[in-house]
Amino acid sequence: MINGLNSHVAQTYGKESEGGEEAAPSAIDLMSYLPSYYQQVLEMDFIQGGLGERIVELSAAHEDVLKQYFVQTSTWGLARWEKILGLSSDSSLSYAHRRESVIAKLRGAGTTTRTKIIQTATAFSGGEVNVVEYPEESRFEVLFVGTKGIPPNMAGFIQMLDDIKPAHLSYSLKYTYTVWNQIKELTWQQAKSRTWSELRVYEGV
Repeated sequence: MINGLNSHVAQTYGKESEGGEEAAPSAIDLMSYLPSYYQQVLEMDFIQGGLGERIVELSAAHEDVLKQYFVQTSTWGLARWEKILGLSSDSSLSYAHRRESVIAKLRGAGTTTRTKIIQTATAFSGGEVNVVEYPEESRFEVLFVGTKGIPPNMAGFIQMLDDIKPAHLSYSLKYTYTVWNQIKELTWQQAKSRTWSELRVYEGV
């Protein structure tokens, strides 16, 4: 019943916002569903107005709860995801960082392989990742080739990697930076306007 109500509220009473998305209504005009002889009854208008506001509140609450069942849209429900997966919960971190940890943990479930490590690293970096194995040395390298510089939330990735990798393997992390030939197009003044950290990850115009 509530699903049908949500659809009805959005389709019938949603208003388009400046961004092109439908803004949630503040209340439903239930008086429009009543016979005309009720339209001038103030008591009925007051009752139906309160009910209309409550219906919208319940609809919004239902949508919010539904979002918690999906990692990509979860907010306050991330604490439950973290508890289920055995992750530490730190509310001081952004939702984006916490989602990365949850997604990486889900991708890393089961036997750890090169593919799983790549999938886990990709979930954190958002770019292409390669893993080079050195079996004779019992180690591997994680190469972040799709993004320049150190990806955000690396502390979370390292913790995740330590959890899923075989205990006997060591590892190293390598990042991609801008080389001098890539910034030749910049004039000295343009280069001076950027920090050293910005130049190291310069992508060009």
